[in-house]
Amino acid sequence: MISLGCAKNLSDAEVMLGALGRAGYPITADPDGADVLIVNTCGFIESAREESVAAIFDARRQLGHRRGKRHRKLIVAGCLSQRYPSELPGSMPEADAFIGLDQIGHIDQIVADVWEGAPGRSYVTPKPRYIPDWDTPRVRLTPRHYAYVKIAEGCNHPCTFCAIPRMRGRHRSRHIDSIVSEAQGLVAAGTRELLLISQDTTYFGMDLWKEKAGPRQGADPSRGPGLIQLIEGLDAIDGDFWVRLLYTHPAHWSDALIAAIASSRKVARYIDIPLQHIHGEMLRAMRRETSEAHIVDLVRRIRQGIPGVALRTTFIVGFPGETEAHFERLLQFIEETRFERLGVFTYSKEEGTRAASMPGQVPARTRQRRFERAMELQQRLAREIQGARVGTRIRVLADAPKIARSEADAPGIDGTVLLEAPLPVGEFAEVDVVGASDYDLVARPAEATG
Repeated sequence: MISLGCAKNLSDAEVMLGALGRAGYPITADPDGADVLIVNTCGFIESAREESVAAIFDARRQLGHRRGKRHRKLIVAGCLSQRYPSELPGSMPEADAFIGLDQIGHIDQIVADVWEGAPGRSYVTPKPRYIPDWDTPRVRLTPRHYAYVKIAEGCNHPCTFCAIPRMRGRHRSRHIDSIVSEAQGLVAAGTRELLLISQDTTYFGMDLWKEKAGPRQGADPSRGPGLIQLIEGLDAIDGDFWVRLLYTHPAHWSDALIAAIASSRKVARYIDIPLQHIHGEMLRAMRRETSEAHIVDLVRRIRQGIPGVALRTTFIVGFPGETEAHFERLLQFIEETRFERLGVFTYSKEEGTRAASMPGQVPARTRQRRFERAMELQQRLAREIQGARVGTRIRVLADAPKIARSEADAPGIDGTVLLEAPLPVGEFAEVDVVGASDYDLVARPAEATG
């Protein structure tokens, strides 16, 4: 299995491996010894698609040519297949089958079919509806001490730059009991961090409420009680662990949700909230369902309501119609707000999206220049923010004997805490911060302090 892209894709890969393991298929990490190789692709933006296509061709080279090796098969899964279900079979004869989201839970049946079937078949179904359950078999691809928990799938937002709703379908939430049951099993098995993922974590439960209340009443007007109830359910689980919220949307926050996080004993003081821009004209062009005033006030309320919270966000530069004035306002906002964690993307023109046909497409050179300026600013701010933590005592979770993360650091995304002395892997510890770089901290275990 070669899995590319985000944590949501990784979760899908775990489900596929779980289905194969349940069916008795042995799994190998050696491509040369594999009869079937699955490439779980990402189709989000152009660079991700290019990486996925390269991985597919590389996988075919690893499997060898078809001649004399009939029983060596290549299956292409994930967002690329879901996005181009009719185009890929004709353009990629290297692959023996293409599957989408609805097929990941019974990939074992498809492997059996492909083993004797004709090459190039697409199993992809439009408008996927699949969502895992608490007892869905999974083969964990993360270390034992942290796990991604997919609480919902799909997206209902109309963002003009994004093709995810076309690939992942409409938003569909799992039931709280299912998620809590999965979490209980993970914690009992030694997991110390549960990372809640979906396309929009803050929309969790709203679709279920709407189904129960009826279409005339719409989604819950208090905006977010589903997630609040889920937090309460996870809080009730015995054990010492973090719950980390990823991929929240600024349109669905409420004071009640802020209060629930602040009072939670489990939720890490870390909020991932992609904002994409701050200028009102850009937000409207992106159809982000928020305004500049809303975002500024929301950041203020989150920081005021959750003391010590670390905010992570992402922005897009070079969106169609973005002027120098729009970009300068974004830089000003970054400087004023001083996000603890921040990423920047250059706009990617995605076919089938509204933004692709918008006037005022920004030249690649300008997009790159704006990206570099924004990241230079954030690098300076990050250095200052990290430097202010020197001399403090913080709680960390050890990923390796001498590498850990604080509450402000999601795995694979943010910085790390470099340890002067080893700690037990997968356990919490108190450390004293003795140094800092732009994105990492240096610390020694508290008990080693004289």
